[in-house]
Formats: sequence, C-alpha cells, structure tokens
Amino acid sequence: MTGPLDGGSREGRDPDEPTAFLHIPVPRTPPDDVTEQGRSGAQEQRRAPEAREAPPAAEPLSHKVLMSLLGAWALSACSAEETALVEAHLTECAPCADEALRLRDAVGLLHADGNLDLDPLLRSRVLENALGRRPARVPVPGWAAPYDAETARLDALLRDIGDAEWHAPVRLKWYEDEGTVSRRTTVAGVIGHLMTVDGLVATSLGLDDPLGSDAPAHPTERTESFWRAAKPPPTRTVHGPWREQSHTLIRTVSFAGRGVAELSVSYGFFALPLRDALLDRAFECWVHGTDIADAVDYPYKPPSGGHLREMIDLATRLLPAALAIRRRSGLAGPARELVTAGAPGRSLRLEIEGAGGGDWFIALDSPAAVGSRERSVAHVALDGVEFCQLVAGRVSPEDAAAGQEGDREAIRDVLYAAATMSRL
Repeated sequence: MTGPLDGGSREGRDPDEPTAFLHIPVPRTPPDDVTEQGRSGAQEQRRAPEAREAPPAAEPLSHKVLMSLLGAWALSACSAEETALVEAHLTECAPCADEALRLRDAVGLLHADGNLDLDPLLRSRVLENALGRRPARVPVPGWAAPYDAETARLDALLRDIGDAEWHAPVRLKWYEDEGTVSRRTTVAGVIGHLMTVDGLVATSLGLDDPLGSDAPAHPTERTESFWRAAKPPPTRTVHGPWREQSHTLIRTVSFAGRGVAELSVSYGFFALPLRDALLDRAFECWVHGTDIADAVDYPYKPPSGGHLREMIDLATRLLPAALAIRRRSGLAGPARELVTAGAPGRSLRLEIEGAGGGDWFIALDSPAAVGSRERSVAHVALDGVEFCQLVAGRVSPEDAAAGQEGDREAIRDVLYAAATMSRL
C-alpha cells in the first residue's frame, strides 16, 4: 500500500539514493558557528519559562529623586517604570502626595481652553486645610481657637480685595430699644472699628492700646474716636496694624498659661472673662467679615459648627442679664416667679437647628436662676446662623423665629432681649 508521501515502494532501493522523491528539501550543512548558535537558540526555546533568567529588578529610587520627578509625573512625561515608582511612593509619602495633587491642579490650568480664573473660595480652603493639618509649635488654647480662626478667615478675604474696594460703602446695623439703628462707613472703617474694640482685650493683657493711653473704655466711643481722628478716611493701611494686633493677642494668650482665661476684660458698662471676651471678638469678626463680603460681593461662609455652637452658648448665657436690663427699663414684662440664686426657674426652651445646634434653657425671671427643661413655659426654634444674626442686629425679632409655642410674652421678651445685645 502506498502512502501519500512515500512516492512508491522502498523495496530494491539503493540506501544511498537521495530522498528527493519525498519532495522535502535537504538543507545544507551550515557553518560550525551558525550551527552552535542555532542549537543554543533551540535549547533556549525548549527551556521552561521559569528556568529563564528574570530581568534585573529596578533599583529603588531615593525620596529626593522621586520628589524631583513629580513635575514630570504631573505632565505625564515620565517613563512607565518611573510612573510606577512615583505612584507607589505617593501612597506612602503624604507631603509628596499633597505636592503631586497641587502640581496636577496647576497642569489643569495650563489647558488652552480652560478658564484661568481661580475659584474665589480657593484661598480660604487652602488656609483652612493648612491650619487644620499643621499644628502650631505653641498650641493655641481651645477657648481662643474661634478668634484665631475668624481673624485668619477675614485676613484671607482682605488680602483678596483691591485698593478701590477698601473704600466700598458698608452699612453697620444694630438694635436699640425697639428699632434698628445703622451707621455708614467703609471696608477700611470696619477694620478700624474691629481693631479699636479688640484694643480692650489688648489692654487687659498689658499690651498697647491702639488708641493710646487716654482712649475711652466704651466700644462705641472708641470707634467714634477712631473714625473722627482718621483724616483722611482710613485706607488699606489699617489692615497691617489690625492683623498684627490679632496675632499679638493670640501669641500672648498662648504663652500666658491657664489662669489668663479668667482675666476680666472691661467693656465700660459690663465685663467679661477673657475667654468670653475673645469669643465675643470672634463673633464680631465673623459678623463684620460678612458685612465686608456683602459689600465687595465675596463669598463668605459661617464659622465651623463647633465654633458656632460656642458663640451661641455665649449669647444664651448673656440673655438673662439682657432680659433683666430691658425689664428695668420697662421694655419687658415683669418677673412672675422669683427664686433663690442657683435654683431652677421659669424658662424658655431655645432649640437651635442646623450647624452648632442644640437645646438651651433661658431663665426668664432672674439672671441668677438656672434654666430648666421641667420648668419651660415656652419653646422657640431657630436656625443657628439666624439666631446669631438676631443677636448681631441683622434680623428683626419679628422675622427671626421659625417656630414658637407657649407663653407669647416670654417668647417676645427673649427675642427682643437677644436683638438688643447687638451694638456698634
């Protein structure tokens, strides 16, 4: 039987006869060196994959070298090997990760069709993150943190505005007796006002008074004195002295120790412990920062929830005394149930909603009484920012309450007392 490649029977064939009839070419014998090369190649191909030698591993790069590659990485100009090394490093090194993100954002601004106008909130976000992630060598006392934060936020706003905007008109408003009072000034005039009233805190710490040794003690008189003496009207040059004073206050209380928190700060007609005085100044800084931001069309957010809660708490602690002052002037209803000092008395429940929220109980009949849930006769619900606007004189008592329940006279008296806590 004949196979397809046999070409016929092999019987009687000369064993030395060539095999060309199989139609398979007979290769020539290659030179010795080529033969050896071929053998070695064949042997390499037959070798199992795991037996082959692995390429040498890349040498690890130092932190300094990897940091120098961040710019090229952000521009996608690194080799694949360098990219892998850089990205592995970014998972372990927080400073380099922050720098890499910053460079990537900067590269995004280089796009030809992109909008090069920076986000107006960028500065405040960067400042907030920086203050939150890098603690100071000398920590600021917790009770001074709201003042530190609010002066820093206002400083960031002031650095962003132009020379002309320092003369933008600002109308300051507060509540007296039964109505709103206002006074017109400028952005620079507002900063002068903050600086002169902060001077009361400075003098209590033994620091220089920005108005000199003969300055009045009442906040309004101090401001009026500054405005009268500012000829020509104040300009952006007031920014530096105000910021230096706020820095000095923060440094002084940070180094002073624990006892300084209870040091008395006189406002002329009342006094506050230093911890409450700085919280009051933080509140004023936020309120007037908002006034300035509105005047120059700048976005400005409320304080953080924790700081806002501290400001609300201070206002609620001062409310019974403010209510007593209105009662002595005949502007509030008479006390109904006098109790001994420290005893629970008839109260109003103030429910604050939103950031910094919670429940506070305001004693109605005596500043020395203690607010009590069990003795609550009225309930008022307010948003936290709206309550602060009421205390600052920016919202009228009639427009403030979101929800009211219970004794109407008590509700009216407390809302009006909160409004009259405002001042220039």
